[in-house]
Amino acid sequence: MTRQRIEIKKIANTAARQVTFSKRRRGLFKKAHELSTLCDAEIGLIVFSATGKLFKYSSTSMRQVIERHRLQSERIDGLEGAPSVELQLESATHSVLSKEIAEKTQELRQLRGEDLHGLNLDQLKQLEKLVQGGLSQITETKDERFLKEISTLEKKGAELKEENLILKQQVENLPLVVKRQPSEPFPHLHKSGDPPPPPQGYNTSDISLTLGLPFPS
Repeated sequence: MTRQRIEIKKIANTAARQVTFSKRRRGLFKKAHELSTLCDAEIGLIVFSATGKLFKYSSTSMRQVIERHRLQSERIDGLEGAPSVELQLESATHSVLSKEIAEKTQELRQLRGEDLHGLNLDQLKQLEKLVQGGLSQITETKDERFLKEISTLEKKGAELKEENLILKQQVENLPLVVKRQPSEPFPHLHKSGDPPPPPQGYNTSDISLTLGLPFPS
């Protein structure tokens, strides 16, 4: 014989409703006791009947259960009103970064020689060491850049010198071309049987003196 399912709705008959309430209440308290015993749970159960009568069950002390419930509710309400964990972490990170930026900004101002009134003697000495160390690094970097520039210029000069030497050798190996002056007479333009005319500017007296001939009048 199967068990008949009862429709869950308010029972209209008052007597039947009262009987059902008594049975269900005893069953509910029995289940609460079993849950507490089997699972070591702390349970507090309060029931008011339709007539206003109080029924309660607690695995320990009802006052203790109610106080624990109150504290837990306050903690949950506080967590709901508080920002999320991610937001708290982001806020903490932003605070730390803001503090670091402020400190670094102050250090830069002090390295420029500003806001030094609040520093004591030891802090001023430490700042002096930092400045000297920075100047030393700047000088070393500048010298390295100078040496690099000089090396580059020397390399370019050597390349230009080699190119000039190659061009000079090419010019020296070119064939020599001699151009005749327009006023110079051509050697084949003379009468047949006559000796060729002397070159321009040639002194015939030099020939007479050389051969011992009389100087022509």
